[in-house]
Amino acid sequence: MKVIKQIILFSIMGMLMMSCATSGPMYSEMVDSTPQITSANGRVYIYRTSALGAAIQPAVELDGGVVGKAVPMGFFYVDCAAGNHRIATSTEVERELTFSLDEGQTRYVRLDVSMGFFVGHVYPNLVEQEKAISEIDSCHYVGE
Repeated sequence: MKVIKQIILFSIMGMLMMSCATSGPMYSEMVDSTPQITSANGRVYIYRTSALGAAIQPAVELDGGVVGKAVPMGFFYVDCAAGNHRIATSTEVERELTFSLDEGQTRYVRLDVSMGFFVGHVYPNLVEQEKAISEIDSCHYVGE
């Protein structure tokens, strides 16, 4: 009986967490109204297309500072100076991605989920623009 209660509790928690991502506008609805990138900066879109491991929503760090959360079916963007950058997430272990960003450039980072020993791992992957736009199109804005 205790196991059944735990399964129900985790299911409800997962549904509540997934519903958070559906509250913002979809990428396709807001892409045209997104502000232009300022000079000397680039833009990084960070998104998660999978609902797998919905309860696992670690903070996403850019160059050591938290910029958002890995929300299932959600996206956000960050404008930052051109140069080398590091995106990291942490659950049982820290996963990171390093990349360079040019002035005016837009990069796309997909947050993927894999199974871990105790909990899943969320890890960042750099994705080419064409593929990223087709994936992010169904995601909801979860930025601040």
